[in-house]
Amino acid sequence: MSEAIYLICLSRFSNRSLAELACIFALDADSLLQSGLGSPAEDNVLTEDDIDISAQLETRPERGTDPRRHRAALAELARRMVEAPQSVLPRLVDLAQELTGAESAGISVEEEQDGEPGVFRWRDLTGRFAPFIGSTMPRASSPCGMALDFNKPILMSRPERAYLELEPGSPIGEVLMVPMYVDVGAPVGTLWVVHHEEGKQFDGSDARTLSELATFGGIAHRVAEDAAAKELVAAELDSREARYRSLFDTIEAGFCIIELKVDEAGQAEDYRFIEFNRAFEKQTGMTGTEGAWMRDLKPDHEQHWFDIYGRVALTGEPVRFENEAAELGRWYDVHAYRIDDPADHRVAILFNDITARRKAETQLKTLNERLEEEVEARTTELDRLWKLSRDPFLIADQQGRWIRISPAWTDILGWSEDELLGRTSKWMEHPDDRDRTRDEIANLVSGSTTLRFENRFRAKDDSYRWFSWTAVSAEGMLYCVARDVTDEKVQHDALLAAEERMRQSQKVEAVGQLTGGVAHDFNNLLTVIRGSVDLLRRPGLSDEKRARYINAIAETADRATKLTSQLLAFARRQALKPEVFDAGESVRAVTEMVATLAGPRIRIATLIAEYACFINADRSQFDTAIVNMAVNARDAMNGEGDLTIRVGYATGMPAMRAHPAVPGDFVTIGITDTGTGIAEDQIDRIFEPFFTTKGVGQGTGLGLSQVFGFAKQSGGDIVVESARGHGATFTLYLPRAVPADRAEADDDLGRSPSIGEGSCILVVEDNAEVGTFATQALSELGYDTVLAVDGPSALVELGGGGERFDVVFSDVVMPGMSGIELGREVKRKYPTLPVILTSGYSTVLAKDGTHGFELLQKPYSIEELSRVLRKVADGRR
Repeated sequence: MSEAIYLICLSRFSNRSLAELACIFALDADSLLQSGLGSPAEDNVLTEDDIDISAQLETRPERGTDPRRHRAALAELARRMVEAPQSVLPRLVDLAQELTGAESAGISVEEEQDGEPGVFRWRDLTGRFAPFIGSTMPRASSPCGMALDFNKPILMSRPERAYLELEPGSPIGEVLMVPMYVDVGAPVGTLWVVHHEEGKQFDGSDARTLSELATFGGIAHRVAEDAAAKELVAAELDSREARYRSLFDTIEAGFCIIELKVDEAGQAEDYRFIEFNRAFEKQTGMTGTEGAWMRDLKPDHEQHWFDIYGRVALTGEPVRFENEAAELGRWYDVHAYRIDDPADHRVAILFNDITARRKAETQLKTLNERLEEEVEARTTELDRLWKLSRDPFLIADQQGRWIRISPAWTDILGWSEDELLGRTSKWMEHPDDRDRTRDEIANLVSGSTTLRFENRFRAKDDSYRWFSWTAVSAEGMLYCVARDVTDEKVQHDALLAAEERMRQSQKVEAVGQLTGGVAHDFNNLLTVIRGSVDLLRRPGLSDEKRARYINAIAETADRATKLTSQLLAFARRQALKPEVFDAGESVRAVTEMVATLAGPRIRIATLIAEYACFINADRSQFDTAIVNMAVNARDAMNGEGDLTIRVGYATGMPAMRAHPAVPGDFVTIGITDTGTGIAEDQIDRIFEPFFTTKGVGQGTGLGLSQVFGFAKQSGGDIVVESARGHGATFTLYLPRAVPADRAEADDDLGRSPSIGEGSCILVVEDNAEVGTFATQALSELGYDTVLAVDGPSALVELGGGGERFDVVFSDVVMPGMSGIELGREVKRKYPTLPVILTSGYSTVLAKDGTHGFELLQKPYSIEELSRVLRKVADGRR
């Protein structure tokens, strides 16, 4: 019975290949220790004396077995082998325990380590061994190894030598173990049973029963391993299939497998779609393609697609290419390779729609071609401009050597191209422009841009031509455009001369209009002076009347002085005498005069800052400017209205009359009226000399011109804000000054006018009357004087002994050598000798200043003369 069942099982499962479906399991080497079992101690070494191979079994009386129960057990195992192989081993262990009457049973399976038999793993345990399922024992110390080596049942009479106690009070009495084979010569482990109670023994029938059961155990073990391996392989295949399908469906590239229809000549006639991914429809735009033929889907599909896929299917050579599918309206990047049996003519295709890229490439190519055409056209245009332009072009290196020039240079200068190239322009430059030109080239090389630079080049006819330059440095070269402005320079100079002649003619006309008024004013002044002199000549005058007449003469002379000073300021030819003073105080002082000039129907308000507003200007001209602005406001209001004077600070001067804004600290003096205002087309002209909107005889047009000239000479300017019918505001901007020298000036005012005694002054004056007055005035102050009538005479006096003079007091305007020229010569020869200049009018002084010399304005008083002499004398000390 058992042999028949064995043969059935063997025939049922012998075709399984362990090599194909093998699974290798591993268990941590520490698991045996963790389970409470392990190798024997060093003194518990298992020997052959501890194991009885068969002798005791043969001599022991047999209990006998129940044949029916025995056959039923084998039949059950055979049925399980067919129906549920994985349940055989657990049931086999149970039957081994039941049929032998053992308290425990189990199966130990041999496992390899590094290709060699290593350990026995316990599985399918019953009884007291059940908790130790999965534990291992080393082969060298396990009786299982001996059972396999001897290939016979073994009986362990001293099992404690092989095993530790399972638990306290549970000894192992006797162990019966039989080998378990898959096939002859192929052991897989052992089947064993255990008696725990002393006195119980196994006999020969037990050994035979275990051997029959072990036959099923070996086969069941192989079947279980085969099934587990199959499950692992199937799971791996399923996993790979899932990964492939996920990748297949999620990649953006299109994929398909096609099957080609090939004619007898081997040419591809058509192909149909066997399989494709989700991206296929997006990449092709085709639907309903599964199993469909391409000729049916797209009858006009290009033949080259069929030819390419046909070659791949027939030759097996994969290809990659880009081509257009006009019928689909797309371009594709394609990978194609043969799959499956060559006779199936199947090709796998991976492809991407590159239509957008190809369109971009086509557009880029078209753009490049267009750009090339445009560049060529622009180059032709620039070359034409280079040759035809009257403005000369130039390319030079960073040393200034001319590398390329346009023909205009030869046309303008006359030099040939060979004469100009390969050298700098230094040989052509005007001597006065040479240094400036070198500096401009250096600035250009350093990265600056030349926007407007002018110099002169010598032409071949030795004349000089003016050029205005624009240039930039780029990529190590200087790119320059010049413009011949010689004719413009000539025209500009001629225009300036014409404008100057026009201004002079206007002034002559204005002076003619002013002659009557000026003569009337001076006659009034002279009448007061002449009358006062006549009264002083009368005998018997009291001291009180004499003083009154003298004061009248002095006051009249002061008014005459102010009149001439105002006229000179109008022409911007008066030499200003700047000093630091508080503009607010000066405005307060002049307000009374303004009120008198304005009349009783004009209400005057002054808004002066609480803090001092110091400026450095001519005090007299400042007062005159305020009066002139006030008079202009009065006339604008027809003698009735509100006039407001404001004094304050500003942190900058606004842009005006094409001049940019100027940063800095300024004192502002503003005068606002409620008059008729100024028309917009007249605002830019109101400061022109002699311009007036009043009738003939009602105004000279010099009032605002004086204000404008004074502002410019003092480093400031004047702004006008007005609208017709809404009054006007004139704001004078003057630079703010630091009052460092006021204390010294005040100290000078407090000193005695006279310093005299022993000081000698060289007086240089070409006017005999003025010279006589000056020497007499100095004598009255206690000075010794020597009079020279001109500059050369003064130098002769100094040459005879310059150390005898303490001061040189000279007029400015003299025939021959001027006072300024004399002063310079004196400074050169006698550096410590002070020079004082005096003048009532000087173009040189108005234009260039005092050149560092003290200036005493004519007419001057004896007190002013004394103060200036004391100042220079103190400075000499």
